[in-house]
Amino acid sequence: MTSGITDDRGSVTVTACCALTALMVVTAMLVHVGSAVSVRHRAQSAADLAALAAAVGLDRGTEAACAAAREVAGRMRTEVVSCEIDDWDVEVAVTAPVLLSSLGVRDAGAVARAGPAE
Repeated sequence: MTSGITDDRGSVTVTACCALTALMVVTAMLVHVGSAVSVRHRAQSAADLAALAAAVGLDRGTEAACAAAREVAGRMRTEVVSCEIDDWDVEVAVTAPVLLSSLGVRDAGAVARAGPAE
């Protein structure tokens, strides 16, 4: 005589549900990481273009150069954190907001430098 339950019908359904849940969690994490990487690249591009715009505008003065950098960065939905000018070299730092659902909104930052070739 055998005692105990040997019927395992439905166990594949439970395993499949667990596997699909894990797949959804991994997919959501990849979407968040991809979003953060994309915003970081946008911030770097904005910093590069803002530094170039400031370097081009240096002949009009330092305020006009930094204003040009802020305008270019604003068009790329970023914010200039600092605009430092040393002779003919310009260093611009920008930030861009990244929405990370459980962690809230964080900032992705980037720095770029532009000036004449030596």
